[in-house]
Amino acid sequence: MEDAHTTLLKVGEDGESAFFAVYDGHGGQTAAKFAGSMLHEFIVGTDEYKSGRFEEAIKAGYMEADAKLRQSPEMANDSSGCTAVCVLLTKDGRVFCGNAGDSRCILSSGGRAVPLSHDHKPTDNIELTRITSGGGFVEFGRVNGNLALSRAIGDYEFKNNRTLPAEKQIVTAMPDVTPYSPAPGADEFIVVACDGIWDCMTNEQVVQFVHAKITEGRKLGQICEDIMTRCLASESELGSVGCDNMTVVIVALLNGRTEDEWYEHVKAIAEESGQKSSPKIERPEVDDDDMVDSSAIIKAIISNAQQRINEVAAADDDDDDDEE
Repeated sequence: MEDAHTTLLKVGEDGESAFFAVYDGHGGQTAAKFAGSMLHEFIVGTDEYKSGRFEEAIKAGYMEADAKLRQSPEMANDSSGCTAVCVLLTKDGRVFCGNAGDSRCILSSGGRAVPLSHDHKPTDNIELTRITSGGGFVEFGRVNGNLALSRAIGDYEFKNNRTLPAEKQIVTAMPDVTPYSPAPGADEFIVVACDGIWDCMTNEQVVQFVHAKITEGRKLGQICEDIMTRCLASESELGSVGCDNMTVVIVALLNGRTEDEWYEHVKAIAEESGQKSSPKIERPEVDDDDMVDSSAIIKAIISNAQQRINEVAAADDDDDDDEE
């Protein structure tokens, strides 16, 4: 299991903030485990956090976590990395979402899905510009033909350009931070999950699914399991030969209500918005022209990799000839 998550109702010296996060690991579990246990400490330990500059605190915390992990002896022969999407709820009720990678966070308000993060994909214009400016390239939608996301903690093989600062490397840990102004009468819950969930369900489908399950009398812990079960079923229906790790966290925004009052509040919103039944999740339609031959892609990646190996070997031979 390469995923990790954090659910803390009290963080910081005052203990009046809450912190929730999901880390989707790849290439090993070291990066995700480190982020899961330490990222919140780096964020609340910054001067920015202590002075109430929470957006800057999240950015500084991510970058410090990435730098500290790189110095760890565990990473000497470790190529792991992880996404990092977090939510910081401050004592005055404000919400801040930090994100690096393609995990995602949404908030349900009045039955409507409000995105709090943006997926970092290599083909996005901002990401593509940074990747190419840093000396990298995007091939088959992947950084250097390898990594399917463009921001992460770890993945240091993509962070070796010594002429550039950390935030301008091919892959960076610098998060986007989204502040959200609360609407206490309408805000219901936050969902934080890895891409295995969002590959299966849209933002709106997740909100409708949670509403439907609460109407049925299910509790949040059970609903998290229901979401993963539904997505696993979709993987099977779509003929997948394997499935991604899945992690999902649902945070109830009580806004002064008791837990029982909160469930009744969400039920009422579900009824008003017509979301009392689970959404139907169908196999997406794909035109023949849009079909991709995965075996051809794999062969091309192997061919390109072999070509680069040959180029390196040729360069080494030239160096040897020069020395002679």
